[in-house]
Amino acid sequence: MTLTAAASQEPPPTAGPASTERITAELVSMTGSATPGSTLVLAVRQDIEPGWHTYWRNPGDSGGATTLNWRLPEGWEAGDIVWPLPERQPLSGLMNYGYSDVVYLPVPITVPAEAAPGQMLDLSVTALFLVCSAEMCVPDELTLGLRLPVGAADQTPLETRHASAIQAVLESSPRPAGLSARIVRGGDGVLTLAVTGDAVQRPEGPGPVYFFPFEGGIIDHAAPQTGTWGPEGLSLTLAPGGKVRAGGLAGPVGGVITTGGGAFEIIAEPGDLPGGVSGGGTLAAADGDSARPFEVATLIQAALLALVGGLILNLMPCVFPVLAMKAAALARAAHEPQAARRDGLMFLAGVLVTFLLLAGLMLGLRAAGEAVGWGFQLQSPVVVLSLSLLTLAVGLNLSGVYHIGQSLQGLGEARLSRLPGGTGAFFTGVLAVAVAAPCTAPFMAAALGAALIMPWGAALIVFLMLGLGLALPFVAVAFSPALLARLPRPGPWMDRMKGLLAFPMYATALWLAWVAARQAGSEVLALGLVAGLMLALALWLWGARQAGAGRWTLILGTLSLVATIAALVLVTRLEPVTATEATASAEAGPEARVWSAEAVTAARAEGRPVLVNFTADWCVTCKINERAALSSGQVRAAMDETNAVYLVGDWTVRDPAITRELERHGRSGVPLYLLYAPGAEAPRVLPQLLTPGLVAEAIREAGS
Repeated sequence: MTLTAAASQEPPPTAGPASTERITAELVSMTGSATPGSTLVLAVRQDIEPGWHTYWRNPGDSGGATTLNWRLPEGWEAGDIVWPLPERQPLSGLMNYGYSDVVYLPVPITVPAEAAPGQMLDLSVTALFLVCSAEMCVPDELTLGLRLPVGAADQTPLETRHASAIQAVLESSPRPAGLSARIVRGGDGVLTLAVTGDAVQRPEGPGPVYFFPFEGGIIDHAAPQTGTWGPEGLSLTLAPGGKVRAGGLAGPVGGVITTGGGAFEIIAEPGDLPGGVSGGGTLAAADGDSARPFEVATLIQAALLALVGGLILNLMPCVFPVLAMKAAALARAAHEPQAARRDGLMFLAGVLVTFLLLAGLMLGLRAAGEAVGWGFQLQSPVVVLSLSLLTLAVGLNLSGVYHIGQSLQGLGEARLSRLPGGTGAFFTGVLAVAVAAPCTAPFMAAALGAALIMPWGAALIVFLMLGLGLALPFVAVAFSPALLARLPRPGPWMDRMKGLLAFPMYATALWLAWVAARQAGSEVLALGLVAGLMLALALWLWGARQAGAGRWTLILGTLSLVATIAALVLVTRLEPVTATEATASAEAGPEARVWSAEAVTAARAEGRPVLVNFTADWCVTCKINERAALSSGQVRAAMDETNAVYLVGDWTVRDPAITRELERHGRSGVPLYLLYAPGAEAPRVLPQLLTPGLVAEAIREAGS
């Protein structure tokens, strides 16, 4: 980083430390005077409060590097920061590079030969630190001063009390060592970095190795780094970052390679890998790369939270359409205990299998470097539209347009106008998870947030417990003869109930079509309507075929299904609407601005309360909260009284920045409501189910 130097035109700041609640900084010198024609080493000393940290030149997955703006006498020049080797700071699946406790940032200052001995000079620097904790980040700007005399050219200046600490940083900081480096991206997308040279050639191997890139987006900072070593050097396997995944390797990659023998700056040129970097053994993991000790107590706590969250999920609005189907299934098998128990177990199997598949896919994508969270599949217009067509097909089945799993001879039996027995119960479980996927319930959010930083096996256990919670009420009733006996016996009323239950499914299909339109524009809505029409025609023709119609129904039905699939294929070619456009058109509450970390910082700098709403159009709970609470007169009045700022982070379309912010607060999905009070260190997290009074009172408390 190049630092600026300018002649001082303002009164210099007072020498000595300057502080905020998070950090104390001081401009210090290695020597007690400056020698004309030499290099003076100054340093910005940071004393960081426990629980907070600042950042290296590449902050990693979040944060921002410290910047220095110098005011020096004319002719004096400041060089680049000599960056100490950073710490790796894992946080909720992310990896940042930075510093904690006490750290010195040395900077060489060129002293002109014409500097007059005996002159007392005022030196100053304005330092901008981004100081972060696990909950929040605050930009702290401090202006630091130092009075320093110019000594005689023939005298050796005395060292200060900071000299040994600064010297230790200069000696241990990464430095060039004449190493040769090459980097290549393989056909599987993985990066391989090879480093050769004397500094990495050791008979016993290079020791623990880690690569810190100078630029973000080149590698996935949170991914493990593995490799081999040989007689000429070493080879590291690196997961690519967002820039490389999007555009490949655009040029040389600079960074720092740390080994058991020290830390060295390298510039890796794209090209063929050299020989002699394997055959000696596997590289040892650098400190912090090995898996963190797994605590069984943490798994038990997360699993119990997931179980409770799954139980509460049954009460969330997004699951209402399927709840009615579950109730009807119970009533149908109420007086057949064996069938009821079978349906209960098959419904549980459908829920658990679907949760397992979704969880495995999400964890796999995250391991590959994708920023995804719970409900990620509904950020794709094709998936949303496919789910809309699925619920339409279920509705048409309930309306009797066609039948599944029955012979033509059984058409007159009302109780067979559904998926047969256990198969139908399994499918209902699958559908329940598909419809519930946009939701997060109380306790569920914390459990999923914990699961995303656990080993795969433990994470899948948490997801299975969540599915168990969702299915448990249905299973409990299915295995309770006393409760089943209280349900009415099957009769003609079940036909009417079955037809009535079709309409919640139609409503769900319309809502999902609207969500897809919000993601990719009106074109996807038109294609969705065409696909829905063709699917309805195909299913009607199937029903006619079941009733004994001719072969023409099979031919026309097949053509209709082909048209449905063609419409879905065309949707994949549509560009998604940007997050800004989606937010601007959303009726998400009071007058809203688009969320960004910078917008939060700017509003907080003005001393205003900030209410942040992380939402998505496919999140039913989010929409209900916005209509019932956030758009209420009480909330608007409270925001006017306190001059609060309202920011909306729209996750309808995939947004990695929002994904990272959710993870920073231990969440894997929406809704998330944050309320920042002026001067408070961390935001208040509001409940996932809001009332106008609760939100208005919280805003007034923040404003006071």
